[in-house]
Amino acid sequence: MLIQAFPQLKKSAVLRVLRDFFRSPIFFIIVVGLMVLSEWFSLELPVFYCYLAFVVVILLFLEDALPTAAIACCGYMTISAPNSPARFPQETAFADPGFQIQFGFILLVILLMLVARIILLGIDPPRGRGKPRLLLGFALLGLAYMLGGVFTQHYSARTAQFGLLQILSLALFYLFYFFTVDPRDIPKWYFPALFTCIGFGILIEIAGMYTLPNVYVDGKVNRDALFTGWGVYNNVACVMAMCIPAPFYFAATHRRGWVFIPVATGFLIGLLFTQSRGGIIFGTITFLVCLVYVLLASKGRARQRNCLAAIALAVLFLVLLIALRDRLDELFASILEKQLDPNGRSKIFKDCWETFLRFPYTGVGFYDTPGFALPTAGGFMPPRAHNTYLQLLATGGLMLAGAYFFHRAQTLVLLFQRPSHEKAFVALCILALLSTSLLDCHFFNIGPGILYGILLFYAEAMDAQPSGRRLLRART
Repeated sequence: MLIQAFPQLKKSAVLRVLRDFFRSPIFFIIVVGLMVLSEWFSLELPVFYCYLAFVVVILLFLEDALPTAAIACCGYMTISAPNSPARFPQETAFADPGFQIQFGFILLVILLMLVARIILLGIDPPRGRGKPRLLLGFALLGLAYMLGGVFTQHYSARTAQFGLLQILSLALFYLFYFFTVDPRDIPKWYFPALFTCIGFGILIEIAGMYTLPNVYVDGKVNRDALFTGWGVYNNVACVMAMCIPAPFYFAATHRRGWVFIPVATGFLIGLLFTQSRGGIIFGTITFLVCLVYVLLASKGRARQRNCLAAIALAVLFLVLLIALRDRLDELFASILEKQLDPNGRSKIFKDCWETFLRFPYTGVGFYDTPGFALPTAGGFMPPRAHNTYLQLLATGGLMLAGAYFFHRAQTLVLLFQRPSHEKAFVALCILALLSTSLLDCHFFNIGPGILYGILLFYAEAMDAQPSGRRLLRART
């Protein structure tokens, strides 16, 4: 903001160094490293203060707010297992009044900084900036979220409040970055690199889950004991699956991109260790789609190297699978015992469909939709159906389903019109989110919603890139 008020600051060597630092992969690594330290060692408050300092410096001294995207993506994944509000609502640091005051102060300062940046846009709007392409779809979806169950006895102010929170998680950062970042100034590698760094961070957090109490019972792994402070194993699997396309982007765009195929494979292995059945199924599908995309997008020697890397990793994977079969049976005993057991989902799906048939136009709102209840303090989080489409039909009926599909049509046009590797990366990340949400509630969780909105902003920004209007092949 200061740089807009005092343009002469652009000539400052110090500010140029700051800009280069905050836009570099080094900053990604620091942000993700702090996320991991917080999650492993319950350092939430010190890490929140670090993030606050970064946000203040970025918004005060940099020309745009792009570097804050790393903090927006990682912020919610800093919560450690001992401070899980869902598992220990009355025993965590978040229940301590002193912590609450400091946490509230941090959030308030960040909010004031964001609002000030938005006010500055009203005073000095960027030239040539049109309207966001997805604005109407988000507006209709948000309105339908808030009106779920309207004109029925099930409608309540809580549904409107939760619906507002839902649409804010999806659209807030999409809109904020649309108006505060020059799309022509975004490096194409920026968000694939960020999601690759996040993927490494999630790998470390997955390893941390295996150090928790009661994970090993009679030599076998009890997957119900695998969790972080920001979500259980299913939630971790969703983010891990969303990170898989990131290294494949570099495999498709770099001459020696084959070195990124082992990275993506490592992400897939980490996904397996989340022990989430839905995450493993749909994450593996995402991995295979990404691999096919890379083989089609590359050519010549680049394609040969990618093929050899994929074959070598497949052979190594099969050898390890055979050699470690007994040990793997112990590690994945929870999954093998469950097999295809829907774990209560069949009844919920049936109840949701029957709810839709009783209230086909407006549904019954979030809090009367059949689903799994969460043991959160105050009961703010409603039950969720663990299937996006049945949730839409039961919560808001045809009204909400229609708004969702209008939004989805807009996103498909955005992603497939003027295709590029960058848009393919976004489409594959969203594919991971939407597919894993067929058996879970990820699309209605706040964290994945933030990632979703930021990815859509990046896809839209790529249309403003000089060479972003055509799908390039990897150089040979």
